[in-house]
This record gives sequence, C-alpha cells and structure tokens, in this order.
Amino acid sequence: MLDDPAFRDARPIDRLLAVMARLRDANGGCPWDLAQDFKTIAPYTIEEAYEVADAIEREDMAGLKDELGDLLLQVVFHARMGEEIGAFDFDAVAETIVAKMLRRHPHVFGSVSAATKAAVNDNWETIKAAERAAKHTGDQPSSVLDGVANALPALARAEKLQRRASRVGFDWGAPEPILDKIAEEIGELGAELATADKAKITDELGDVLFAVVNLARHLEIDPEVALRGTNAKFQRRFKYIERMLLEDGRSPEDSSLEEMDALWNEAKTRAVD
Repeated sequence: MLDDPAFRDARPIDRLLAVMARLRDANGGCPWDLAQDFKTIAPYTIEEAYEVADAIEREDMAGLKDELGDLLLQVVFHARMGEEIGAFDFDAVAETIVAKMLRRHPHVFGSVSAATKAAVNDNWETIKAAERAAKHTGDQPSSVLDGVANALPALARAEKLQRRASRVGFDWGAPEPILDKIAEEIGELGAELATADKAKITDELGDVLFAVVNLARHLEIDPEVALRGTNAKFQRRFKYIERMLLEDGRSPEDSSLEEMDALWNEAKTRAVD
C-alpha cells in the first residue's frame, strides 16, 4: 500500500480513507481498530473535539492543525464503520452536510435577505425548527426543546435548552433578575444542607448551576469557556502554592489550610494568572 504510486499520488483525504479501510480490514488490519464500534469510539470523538478547543484557547496553530487531523480521523472512523454495515459512507456524510449548509444559508445560496448576524441566526433557527417538525414522528406533540442532544456536556445542554425556550418568550428580560434568582437558589440549597438529603441537595445544586448558566447566556459568555478559564487559573495558583512550599522543603500534605490559603492570597496579589 505504502509503495503504491496511486496511494502516494492520491489526495490527502483519499489517502486517509484508504488508511482507515486498511486498519479495519479483517485480513491483516489492526486488532484494536477492528475491535471498535460506534459506542466505543464516541468518547474519543468527544475528547478530540475538546483538544481542538484547547489548542484554539492556547492560540497554538501548529497544535490546532494536529488536533483537527485527529478530529477528522474520528469522522473517517465513524464513516468507515457506517460503510461496513451499509448505512452510509464518507461521501454520504459530506453530501449531507453540504445539503444542510445550502438549505440553512438561503441568504447566501438563495433569495432570502439577511444583512445582520441576528437576522442570520433567526433564519437558521426557523429552518432548524422546520427540519425538526419534518422529522417528528409519534403521537406526542413536538416541542421546541426537541433535538437538544442528551449527550452534550451539562452546561452546554442547559444553555441550549434555555436558548430554545427563550425563542418562545420564556426568558428573563435582563441579567439583573437572574442574580436574584441565583441568590434564591443558593438559599434553597443552604436550607437543604441541613436535611442531609443527598437527592434534594443534588437537585438544588443543579438549580444553582442552571441559573448561573442562564446568567452567562444573558451576558453572552460561554459558561464552558468561563469555567475552563477558572480551572486554568486555579491550576496556576495551586502550583504556586506547591512551588513555594517546596522551596521551604515541604509539601501540601505537610501544611495547614491556613498556610496554603495565605500562599493562595499571595498568588492572587502577585497576579499568578
């Protein structure tokens, strides 16, 4: 295969498809790749998408190129498995997304007018709603919340559910009332702490997080991005604590919370961000 001139001269995407077909070949393919199915590969697909986001966050263009390749491999892997069972192949996947982009951009490929980003978003959501209605089957009535994937990260799913409900008027008019709602939910969480009922505490904590996502949406801040930034900040500051303790010949395990908290405040003062 590697010595085949046709392989060497083919387009990169065709070479990638050929590599995946060889890896999945029952006669001499890779045992690990052959053992996979859609469910076992799905976690890797999600992981690669997050690694793409991480490279973008770090503004690492070389890393982004590499991570995009890893994500493309996931698409090719799923497409190959689809082809093996006669469900779809890579060309069908590509053709489906081409058709969707043409359908959802009538302001570019048709006669619809949409001069602003807001107008484009309105058209997009209207078209998606029509697509969901066309796909709806069964006796239950359709919902504006249909199609928000259960597998999304919880923060992202909360934001999408809220955005869908907002389109039919179920929403706060400004961020300020949401702050009051967050305070209310925190109060309810505090009340449940006294009961030691884990199920009720979990429920109230979920309400707090849902309200915080709502605030982020109104502020036009991606809660995932905000939390990733805080995670990174926490990591840098805690590493500062470890470094300062190490210089004193100690570790966090050898220190008190008060000592570590003082170093945490020192890290904040020194802007270890």
